[in-house]
Amino acid sequence: MYIFKKVADLQEYLALKRQKGLKIGFVPTMGALHEGHISLIEASNESSDITVCSIFVNPTQFDNTEDLQKYTRNLPKDAEMLGMAQTDILFAPSVQEIYPPNLVTEIHLEFGQLTKVLEGKFRTGHFEGMVQVVSRLLDIVEPDSIYMGQKDFQQTAIVKSMLQQQRRTVSLVTCPIIREDHGLAMSSRNTRLADTDRQNAKAIYEALLEAKSQLGKVSIADIKRKALVELEAAGFRSEYFEIVDGDSLASLTNESDVPFIVACVAAYMGEVRLIDNMILKGR
Repeated sequence: MYIFKKVADLQEYLALKRQKGLKIGFVPTMGALHEGHISLIEASNESSDITVCSIFVNPTQFDNTEDLQKYTRNLPKDAEMLGMAQTDILFAPSVQEIYPPNLVTEIHLEFGQLTKVLEGKFRTGHFEGMVQVVSRLLDIVEPDSIYMGQKDFQQTAIVKSMLQQQRRTVSLVTCPIIREDHGLAMSSRNTRLADTDRQNAKAIYEALLEAKSQLGKVSIADIKRKALVELEAAGFRSEYFEIVDGDSLASLTNESDVPFIVACVAAYMGEVRLIDNMILKGR
């Protein structure tokens, strides 16, 4: 595995590979890697000649400076995991490489309610920062495909819109959520959970499974109400449990209104904020 820290060096190397007709897959991450990230690497390896993984803790998508400072950073461990997963290239740039002072990197696109609902209500500026860094990384890597996880469902919906608005030819590949044995979606934040809290956190997965089994049998309002009660009983402090149109992210009241339905949840277990989702209907 090659490790690059400079944009110019990475671009020079990839240009040579591109001249040979090799397909490039790209997995953007903020490090603190786990099996969920590795599943993205594996998906890229299956369909690409070259897999590039970036590790960059992007400051522009944190609305809380304390969260940015607390974010787990362990590049040697991450690099070891990527090497074992047969990643071809690790791109680990500095903030100055991604956001040089002489380069305008802000993105001005119209996402409608995609950035205003769900996470957008609670994380001011998060998606603007995410779009900024993903667009910048795509400009640098110029991949044929970008691989992202379904766990950040809203993020993938916004990136899809960004690619369309920017008329990029890169393909977005959304990969399934990887879960721990008891159902908790894998996340770098899980390591911050106490053992008891980690066990109790399975209530999120159980609530999503219940929502899926009840869709079409009881009202969406009742499904959401029951889920919130179950999460509170498990020790969660919920921010939302929403059932939405999987394309527009609009909140639904009737399951027959759209063909693609997703349940999305965000809740705190102690001081750790967890998100998850599940496709209830459709693709």
